Parts: sequence; structure tokens; C-alpha cells
Amino acid sequence: MKNLKNYRFLTVLLCLFVSFKSLSQSNQPLMPSQQNKIIIDKIVEATHYKNYVIDFCLSKINEASAKEGWNEQKAMEITQSINYKNFRDAIYNSFVVFDEVELETLLKAYEKDTAYQTQNVMTNNRVLINNLNIFANDIVLGKYISK
Repeated sequence: MKNLKNYRFLTVLLCLFVSFKSLSQSNQPLMPSQQNKIIIDKIVEATHYKNYVIDFCLSKINEASAKEGWNEQKAMEITQSINYKNFRDAIYNSFVVFDEVELETLLKAYEKDTAYQTQNVMTNNRVLINNLNIFANDIVLGKYISK
């Protein structure tokens, strides 16, 4: 009977420890190294993805403006809240699985072959597409307007 109490105590203690450890986990998304961020920025530049993000957001704003009948001032305020830097971490996170050599290889492919540039790895990435939709919808809702 005494052994059973010891096992119960150890089990409760173990459960508390596991719960505490899981709660202390960071909710920060994984990010690439500083060197890999530099390469990713070059890939974004080579693929003109920054322009794609801004154009995508503008089209969402125009669509919402026409649908909801925004006045000129509201449309301009929402448009001015577009800031690529607010979306950059989502891009970094989507490339976290690549090492430096893979990123360099991808960058060279984009820089050398113009036909390859039409096969944009970022516009074909489902997670990044979903994140871009969320970002654009948040912009339309006014979540990035500075007050």
C-alpha cells in the first residue's frame, strides 16, 4: 500500500513537471540564422516577391473598397498601412527548413535563369499563400493602421 502511494505521488509529480515544461515552451516561430535571412532577402529581391505582396494587398483593398463602398480617405488610410516588413517574418519562417547551401542554390537559380523566375517558390508555397491571405485580410480590417 505504501508503494502504491509512492507511485501515485511520483506520477502526479511527473505530470506536474511535464505540464510546467510544456507551458514554458516559447510560442515564437522558428527563424533562420542571420546569414540565411540575408540570402532569403536576396531571393525575395530576385523573385520580386515584395512587389507581389504589395500588389496582392492592394487588390484585396480595392476589392473590399468597392464591395463596402469606402470613401476615398478610408481607402487611402488602409492603403498606407501596407508595410512589407510586417509580413517579412512569415517569409523567413517559411524558409527555416532550408540550410545555407540550399538557399544559395535557390538564389543562383533565380538570378541565372529567367525562365525559372516564373516558377516562384513563394507564390507556390501553400503556407505562405495562406499567411499572405491572412495578412491582407488584416490590412483590410485596419489592423495595421497606426493610431
